[in-house]
Amino acid sequence: MTIEKTAVALAIALAVSVTATAAEVIGAGPAEFENRCAVCHGLEGRGDGPFAALLLHAPADLTRLAADNGGRFPADRVRRMIDGREAVASHGPREMPIWGRELLIEYQHSSTGIGAPETYVRTRIEALVDYLRGLQAK
Repeated sequence: MTIEKTAVALAIALAVSVTATAAEVIGAGPAEFENRCAVCHGLEGRGDGPFAALLLHAPADLTRLAADNGGRFPADRVRRMIDGREAVASHGPREMPIWGRELLIEYQHSSTGIGAPETYVRTRIEALVDYLRGLQAK
């Protein structure tokens, strides 16, 4: 096999493995929600998960985010809240996990092929944001 053919075969194999890994993330919102959020927010996002009663503050009803924001889904705020690495001192201590940090650690301990660590974190968080947008009460 020539060097050119080997390079092409390697490039194709790499593209397929990255594409397969990226495909696992596409449409991952429901699974991300169930695995990371439902324990507090409930499977339907209404703040009634099995751990809700154990928290000092009731988890938000995630189906009302748009309604509570004048009918517009607050994607940027939701993104920052999920990530959690940007502290807001005036909001006091946080009971919600800092998913941005958790996802970064997850990436560092995995053999995923999805670009840079921050790309992995943003992709996972965006899957959750998109899922939450779809949960909004009509």
